[in-house]
Amino acid sequence: MLGAVALTAHATTPARALDGARVPALVIGTGYGGAVAALRLAEAGVDVHMAEMGMAWDTPGSDGKIFANTIRPDVRSFWLRTRTRQPLSNFLGFPLDKDVPRHTGILDAEEFGGITVYQGRGVGGGSLVNGGMAVTPRREHFAAVLPTVDAAEMYGTYYPRANAGLGVSTIDPDWFETAECYQYARVGRKHAQRSGFPFVFVPDVYDWEYMKREQAGTATRSALAGEILYGNNHGKRSLQQTYLARAKATGRVTISPLHKVTSVAPAPGGGYTVTIDQISTSGDTVATKELTADKVFFAAGSVGTSKLLVKLRATGALPRLNGEIGKGWGDNGNVMCGRANHMWDATGALQSSIPTAGIDNWAAGGAFAEVAPLPTGIETYASFYLSITKNPHRAEFSWNTAAGRAELNWQTAWKQPSIDAAKTIFDKINAKEGTIYRTDLFGTYKIWGDHLTYHPLGGAVLGKATDGYGRLHGHPGLYVIDGALIPGNTSVNPFVTITALAERNIEKIIAADL
Repeated sequence: MLGAVALTAHATTPARALDGARVPALVIGTGYGGAVAALRLAEAGVDVHMAEMGMAWDTPGSDGKIFANTIRPDVRSFWLRTRTRQPLSNFLGFPLDKDVPRHTGILDAEEFGGITVYQGRGVGGGSLVNGGMAVTPRREHFAAVLPTVDAAEMYGTYYPRANAGLGVSTIDPDWFETAECYQYARVGRKHAQRSGFPFVFVPDVYDWEYMKREQAGTATRSALAGEILYGNNHGKRSLQQTYLARAKATGRVTISPLHKVTSVAPAPGGGYTVTIDQISTSGDTVATKELTADKVFFAAGSVGTSKLLVKLRATGALPRLNGEIGKGWGDNGNVMCGRANHMWDATGALQSSIPTAGIDNWAAGGAFAEVAPLPTGIETYASFYLSITKNPHRAEFSWNTAAGRAELNWQTAWKQPSIDAAKTIFDKINAKEGTIYRTDLFGTYKIWGDHLTYHPLGGAVLGKATDGYGRLHGHPGLYVIDGALIPGNTSVNPFVTITALAERNIEKIIAADL
């Protein structure tokens, strides 16, 4: 039953401590950028409070698990929806979406005019729901990602620091060759290499020794039980186990889940007055609080930060924010597709939900494609891919005063360059293998998953909406420290770059501003 799982959210700091308080640093959001900022500020002796819109995700439900299984969505799965909005909407002609109780679940499928943006909701942000693919961009591509940032510093100091802090490691290649759960990836490798494409192992934040025990049957299955989209109960190193655990261990960091920042404005005596709504698990406001923060770090994710900033500028709360606020937003060129393989190319009924490899055609065709799982529990004879592509289109957030909401002007037609780039890989593989695209995954007779992104980036671009280190123009003491700083594309999965950039920026801010 969808509503059978009882779940309670516990705040990690007393809610009453917020109202009327003054804090040296407030961090809005607990994703990658916010977690880095909180840890480094605390290590520098600064007391930090973090406001998180989602739940704490530290309490098991009645089934004994914190997170729900991917193929059995329940009350924990989606953010304030009454019906799931799964990335794959159909399978073998059957719709996959199901009714669920309205609840502050872990995955938000936020719909704008031309795109659905998937985001993690809870303490740990996107780290709760992503596949953990921890990819550092090739250095030769970095100038196109962050043109104003010193690549030597990033690759010499901040990428290594980020990878160490995140617990990044790579699959044992010998084990990969025989693991039943990666048969799908070996098929993907064979097809890629026979068409002349480089196949690369990709680092991840999963505990690979735990994965081996899952395969051997000596540990509770997690990745091998299809856990990913709505959280992973065992092997994955989310921010809860890495940066946030270390931040809380300092004794200087407190976190309030189910607290949504609605306003930030200059305070009469200096600093900023921050208005925060405490919400229930049904999304209703149960209390409104105010605190004063000497410094505020916007880390609500590309979408959350951008939406809040365009609102604050338009409503006059922060009137000196510049005209770059809301601009430069992109989808990291995300597009998905599946291929129908021959019967002799079985991809395996048991598939690890943690992807570990990709096809790199960025230099020649503008696409990097994850060889992704389809952990359905049955043999599908299908290869599935999430491509990251070189897409030039950038959208803008704006504030609709009449409707009282932020809007995004993305157009679905802008996905065409992404489809064209992905086709440079998969048209060639299909021709070589004598295979065809699947048409049953995203609707009826629809090949491309061009309606979504997992990787929102931009909206408060570094060096435009901010200075070179994330300081917002016009309002000293306000900072952006998340994926909103990155102008739309990273050429690979973005969270290592978000983390490394946050490490770079917070080091400078602590040295110069505190």
